[in-house]
Amino acid sequence: MSKPVIALVGRPNVGKSTLFNRLTRSRDAIVADYPGLTRDRQYGTGRVGSIPYIVVDTGGLSGEIEGVDPLMAGQVRVALEEADAILFLVDGRQGLIPADEVIANYIRLFDKPVQVLVNKAEGYDHALANSEFFQLGLGDPIAISSAHGDNVAYAVDKVLSELSEKEEQDEFDADEHPGIRVAVIGRPNVGKSTLINRMIGEERVVAFDMPGTTRDSIFVPFKRGEQEYTLIDTAGVRRRKNIKEKIEKFSIVKAIEAMEESHVVILLIDGSEGLTDQDLTLLGLAIESGRGLVLAVNKWDNLSSDQRQWVKNELSYRLQFADYAKQHLISALHGTGVGDLFKTIQAVHSAAFKRVSTSDLNRVLEQAVLEHQPPLIAGRRVKLRYAHLGGLNPPRVIIHGNQVDKLPQAYTKYLINVFRKAFKWVGTPVSVEFKASENPFEGRKNKQKTRSTTKKDESAFSAMKKTKKKKQPKRRQ
Repeated sequence: MSKPVIALVGRPNVGKSTLFNRLTRSRDAIVADYPGLTRDRQYGTGRVGSIPYIVVDTGGLSGEIEGVDPLMAGQVRVALEEADAILFLVDGRQGLIPADEVIANYIRLFDKPVQVLVNKAEGYDHALANSEFFQLGLGDPIAISSAHGDNVAYAVDKVLSELSEKEEQDEFDADEHPGIRVAVIGRPNVGKSTLINRMIGEERVVAFDMPGTTRDSIFVPFKRGEQEYTLIDTAGVRRRKNIKEKIEKFSIVKAIEAMEESHVVILLIDGSEGLTDQDLTLLGLAIESGRGLVLAVNKWDNLSSDQRQWVKNELSYRLQFADYAKQHLISALHGTGVGDLFKTIQAVHSAAFKRVSTSDLNRVLEQAVLEHQPPLIAGRRVKLRYAHLGGLNPPRVIIHGNQVDKLPQAYTKYLINVFRKAFKWVGTPVSVEFKASENPFEGRKNKQKTRSTTKKDESAFSAMKKTKKKKQPKRRQ
């Protein structure tokens, strides 16, 4: 089942941003700054609760009757349309106000499951805090504290469990999409559909010279040589006669879902416009998904030599954090460089699923430590004892040792680069995790120390008794 989408709705200062950060366990929320969307739209992957999900913060709504419709018709309307469930936050300390009722009436129009969360309820009687919000007619409220986490996991699990019962039939079947699954993502009008048409060699995906011509992701299976592929077009496809709107909204939710269902992600960048903040946002999402990554700079044929040099310099400077991803300079329209993408896709896919033995991992780890030892922490050297492979796609290396929780980020980056080079993990993120090893002799030492102390005490006690016995005077007859 694809990840459900939960939208956070409510007035300003009711704690939505705090709840968003708690649900995503992050402080730097991803901002989707796409055409038609405001900067307040934030997307993240939910990590609180038993089921993974996507959470969207819609920004604060004033709730004023005269000005609420234009505001809701924009970013909030799009978020509520693509959401599977809505978390409606209200202020438990301030109580029910008319603005909450206005927002509640608008939410009802979307016919989505709604859970009212009475925030800032820490230190309050929950039944009393919830009492007046029953008037909203949106079911039983749940008192929470987004700042302290009270009842947050319970509320999320309640919403997700209800969704999972309704969506069991929508499970993703990998067998229906064979081969290497490749998601093509990018901003509107960068040439995603044109690239897919060029890769499969036919007009399987409708392409228009207009941003956002389609909404939903589609799967395009095909075969090249002996290798099967399934291309995932995050723009989707629609018939020409159904295209009536001038510009449609770009759905970042569909891009996230497509990346999670893929093996390799191609991020398509418009070379004529250079690297934008929107491209960096999508790149951050692609890295967070853990999938293999390929960067393709499109419309390269239309650039002058000066423009090409400027774009190369910008990519080299601004994409240092994603230097593991191979870059391709292409023209989707004319086909220049498109064929080279397949070789890189296969290499990235092979790297993401490449298994290495524990002995090889430990050999590389030992050599890395010899060449560059871990730092001293409080006068003691951090010890990295052994490593093993914890997962694939992306490769995940688990390293056991002492004081590993105090290792600086720079040393972790060093180990990632060493493993990547040694095992040719090209184009895929590599995760290195640390676990503190228990000292098997620690308990034995404590027992020995206890025994030693006990023996010393017994010896001292015996000696004391003998001394006292000698000092006792003899009784007179």
